[in-house]
Amino acid sequence: MVAEQAQRVWDNLQQIPRTSAPGTDGQTVPEAEATFDSWIDPMLRSVHQQGYRAPAIRRVYIPKPGKHEKRPLGVPCVADRALQRSVAEVLSAIYEQDFLPCSFGGRPGRSAHNALATLHEAVAGQKVSWVLEADLKDFFGSLNHEWLLRFVEHRVGDPRLIKLIRRWLKAGVLEDGTVHPNEQGTPQGGSISVLVSNIYLHYVLDLWFEYVVKPRLQGEAYLVRYIDDFVLCFQYRTDAVRVRDALGKRLGRFDLSLEPDKTKLVAFGRFAQRDARRQGHRRPQTIYFVGFTLYCSYNRKGRFRVGLRTEKSRLQRSLSRLFDLMRRNRHLPLRMQAACIHQVLRGHYAYYGVAGNFRALQRLYRAVERYWRHVLSRRSRAGHVSWRRFWRIVARYPLARPKLALPYSELRACATL
Repeated sequence: MVAEQAQRVWDNLQQIPRTSAPGTDGQTVPEAEATFDSWIDPMLRSVHQQGYRAPAIRRVYIPKPGKHEKRPLGVPCVADRALQRSVAEVLSAIYEQDFLPCSFGGRPGRSAHNALATLHEAVAGQKVSWVLEADLKDFFGSLNHEWLLRFVEHRVGDPRLIKLIRRWLKAGVLEDGTVHPNEQGTPQGGSISVLVSNIYLHYVLDLWFEYVVKPRLQGEAYLVRYIDDFVLCFQYRTDAVRVRDALGKRLGRFDLSLEPDKTKLVAFGRFAQRDARRQGHRRPQTIYFVGFTLYCSYNRKGRFRVGLRTEKSRLQRSLSRLFDLMRRNRHLPLRMQAACIHQVLRGHYAYYGVAGNFRALQRLYRAVERYWRHVLSRRSRAGHVSWRRFWRIVARYPLARPKLALPYSELRACATL
């Protein structure tokens, strides 16, 4: 048993990128691998004896996309990170039997594309006329530890796992050279954080909506949740208003709240255009979900469809990253520059290459072409690169062209509705 657990921790340790930042102990991934035999047995022994002390988490701040604010991230020690991954694997196998189809993110085979396709099918293929776009205020920093542990105890009977999760939740946070106690929330960055957040909202939101709310509504209703980002779809406005009012009270019972400025109820669906014109508006409002802007549109045959495009701040973030990359690499050989740009473009297409978003991919590609020529022309005073010369460079060192990772032909199959 112990040998199997040690092997699981080792396997998860090797899954951690070797360039990952060290935790409070300063140990890097290669160092943790080299000293694995010296720390794994004491670690597992302390877990079995319920005496494991989770090391403090190093707090860092990263900028939020398109905002001046910064998001706090927790960086656990590498060995503790490998243990968290191992426990998350075990718990995930248990909770995958319980989680509802409306839940996405942090689950095997249920990506943001699956969530987006499911929302698309709910709005375009079902009786949906109203959408409640909800945003939780400081979700990861608001999780109530006692409620979370009660939720876990409801499904997991092993006291060692319960104690381990409690220690991770209560682990101190190192900031400005001082370790601060953590009495609420779970730091983003730990492998266990996404799983416990899914567990929390499974009980607080998913089960409540599916088994308490929906049976009491007059029309159809759907929930699509990607970790803490979720939207509620309704057939009737009266149902939407009732649930919006009840949702705030429900979340308040578990120390959660909605962000008022980012939570809105909008007419959205096949009749939204008609309703918008009656109210004197040119077009219906848009909604935002997992980095995309969704809007009401029609295909060439005049049939309703959900249009989508990359959300503005996300597009700007990708462009800023690419522009910065090209500035830093402009004196490298052209082959290396093209390889770096190609890699970032492929990653962007892999996420944002969803049916209906091809024009946004093309805009990004054209902007990258223009800026690459610009930085190449600024490598020296006499280094101007004409467009003719630039096209010869691109022909020799081609960049990744826009490509859909999720075309219309696969959109419905990707949904879980």
